[in-house]
Amino acid sequence: MAGAGFHPPMAGAICLRDICSTAEPLQQKYKGLRWKTNYRQGPLLTAAPARPLVDEQVNITGRFLPPHCPVTLLAQMCSEEGDLWEAFAHYNTKADGTVNLTRDHSVGGSYLGCEPMGLFWSQQPAPGSREGLRLRKNNVETPFVTLVSLLEGHVSPIEGQITELAVTTIERWYMAPGVRRIEIRQHGLVATLFLPPGPGPFPAMLDLWGFGGGLMEYRAALFASRGYASMSLAFKGHKDLPGPRKTMNVGDSYFRSAFQLLQNHHQVCADRVGIIGLSFGVYLSLRIATQPGINPACLISINGPVGSNVKLLDEEGRTETSDCEKKYWWYDNQGHVTFRDASFPGNLQPGSKVKIDQITCPVMYISGEDDLSIASIENAKLIEETLSAAGKSQLFTYLSYPGAGHLIEPPYSPNSRVSLWSVKPEKMTCLWGGNLASHAAAQEDAWRKILSFMENQLIA
Repeated sequence: MAGAGFHPPMAGAICLRDICSTAEPLQQKYKGLRWKTNYRQGPLLTAAPARPLVDEQVNITGRFLPPHCPVTLLAQMCSEEGDLWEAFAHYNTKADGTVNLTRDHSVGGSYLGCEPMGLFWSQQPAPGSREGLRLRKNNVETPFVTLVSLLEGHVSPIEGQITELAVTTIERWYMAPGVRRIEIRQHGLVATLFLPPGPGPFPAMLDLWGFGGGLMEYRAALFASRGYASMSLAFKGHKDLPGPRKTMNVGDSYFRSAFQLLQNHHQVCADRVGIIGLSFGVYLSLRIATQPGINPACLISINGPVGSNVKLLDEEGRTETSDCEKKYWWYDNQGHVTFRDASFPGNLQPGSKVKIDQITCPVMYISGEDDLSIASIENAKLIEETLSAAGKSQLFTYLSYPGAGHLIEPPYSPNSRVSLWSVKPEKMTCLWGGNLASHAAAQEDAWRKILSFMENQLIA
């Protein structure tokens, strides 16, 4: 009976049962012959995993290619602002017609050598893009989507004639499945809390960024994806904070409230809360750690000062202005500005230096030796000497990276050596420093050691 799932054979059609019934005679008739075909598998490009977290390595492999032939791998991605970022690398296939980025060496392009994630960390704005771009993720609930193309020959993306052999798409996420994002707008706080899957309680991190302001969530989201409750806190340059937006109009009580809110959350281990800060966030995290009643389990400081390099308005730590004193500004021959001199320990604002000897928890300090924004090496040395003089040298861990710049972020993030700092009242492009390959290596190593440090101090 013919039905929706069954169709009788058409006249002249060959049924599967007919082929099976003649299989034996056919095998005897053509015994000893080898079947040949003109069909050839087309080039294939794969990425595994195809939907990783941004700190996970991706294995990119090309197959079914001619042996010992030149090919190019091209990665392209649009930022949330619509700007195209790209990187490319030249490879030569092996004798078996494969190219594998975890095994093979790039011989030209955006990077050289065996760099499995080079197509991501070496990305830069495409030629003709706006000046002063910096790649950052604003909406952590969506991925960075990268299109990777396998091209014939050793070519550059700006060349007009290129032959695309295969493509694959990779979605890189900051939030793992099950991570919860919760906006905090209570007690005057402007923050975003990220909680890992499950009931907890979890160890936790308070996350502070630099004086550029806003609410940067991507590092906190990634911490939650690794099992830590994490709260990113805004303190300047956000519409929900007291104005004007270019100055910091919150003080010590604001930061105490933020730490205590995280500490008192029912899904957080109250005695296992650390603080991480980058740039001006380092000064703030050190300042919080020495407040009465605040006892963080650990501090992680990335390229920041031990005091304020911006003039303070009051004892609570609010700022009078948005910039350090102009006598400390320095310009390169292209007109890019650096405020580094203002952060030398001797040039910090009077009375703003944190009493480092009062710190009672382990401190990890990370510095890029090519930091053009903060005198991070000198500040790290001061912390180390102060703790040592107080008999607390065992609390200090120091990581220093040659060739790394100021913006040491989660691994495989492209580095911007310079980026736009402000548009009004005047356009300024700020120097951060960092050489692409050295900075990328620093980010990868530092992230691994940050997670290890957190595990030792907050879990073990």
